[in-house]
Amino acid sequence: MSSILLKPGFAAARLARPTTLLRPLLASHFSTTPSAQREIQSVIVVGAGLMGAGIAQVAAQAQLNVTMVDLSPDQLQKGRDIIAASVRRVAKKKFPDDEGKQSEYVDRTWSFIETGTKAEAVVAGADLVVEAIVENIDTKQKLFMSLDAAAPKHTIFTSNTSSLPIAEIAKVTSEDRQARFAGLHFFNPVPAMKLVEIVKTDKVDTETYQSLVDVTNRIGKTSVACKDTPGFIVNRLLVPYMMESLRIVERGEASLEDIDVAMKLGAGFPMGPIELSDFVGLDTLKSIVEGWAREGKVEPAFVKPVKQLTDLVAKGHFGRKTGKGFYEYVGPNGARVGAAKK
Repeated sequence: MSSILLKPGFAAARLARPTTLLRPLLASHFSTTPSAQREIQSVIVVGAGLMGAGIAQVAAQAQLNVTMVDLSPDQLQKGRDIIAASVRRVAKKKFPDDEGKQSEYVDRTWSFIETGTKAEAVVAGADLVVEAIVENIDTKQKLFMSLDAAAPKHTIFTSNTSSLPIAEIAKVTSEDRQARFAGLHFFNPVPAMKLVEIVKTDKVDTETYQSLVDVTNRIGKTSVACKDTPGFIVNRLLVPYMMESLRIVERGEASLEDIDVAMKLGAGFPMGPIELSDFVGLDTLKSIVEGWAREGKVEPAFVKPVKQLTDLVAKGHFGRKTGKGFYEYVGPNGARVGAAKK
């Protein structure tokens, strides 16, 4: 349960809600038509990092029942802290001149969020599972293998992976589950970014896809469909773009500052490609490129390594989240102060 203190009225409402295990039994709004499609009302988000917390937040704001799961209470608290700060910003934007409504909005959002440390213990009440853990295929497969045995037949499984093949993650689950296993790729920061990529394997059925379209609409996002290909749509275009910008620097054809200025002022982009690399995380960028190279499904020129990227990652300089990448920042996730010294 969340440790955030709620007003008495909202605390009572929270306690009065059906428990996670009883929600499916009491959800009378589910369709009774012959179609296998069901309305998604209960969501399990596995992972309380920046992405997982953001996904939990937007689902709760849409009044979906959310359980955010992570391995440790400390990590869950970090996730709650991320949500707390973000929900307050949303409330202030929605009700700039009314502190009472701001407080009410925050409390109502929290009333839809629970937390736990064991996904297998709460998945019995889930209509949808969204995995947002480390980008390691073995770890993801172990998670979904254990959840497959514990979840109801109707539960849809999804991964928020930005780079790993959905079919490869899903293959450890049953054939029936693979028909209800897709990619649900959100973008950072989740509360602000409007897009969700719904990634369809060859086995995903129509009802599952439509349920995911419906739930993304409900949480205020716009969905696009794509096949289970490297990088899906956005990253398939962005990653080669970012990597080529680094190669321009490596070849000495332009400075990183001039490249970023050129793309912002010449192409109208809000962020230059090298700034974007630091924002995404240089470790993440390197991991994606290396994964694509191993798969051999992307043109070799797109995944050609860049020495400075390799060197920065080896030194633990991952970009904004560590305070240093191609640029330097004031503290983790802080303001940019200039190009990093080599």
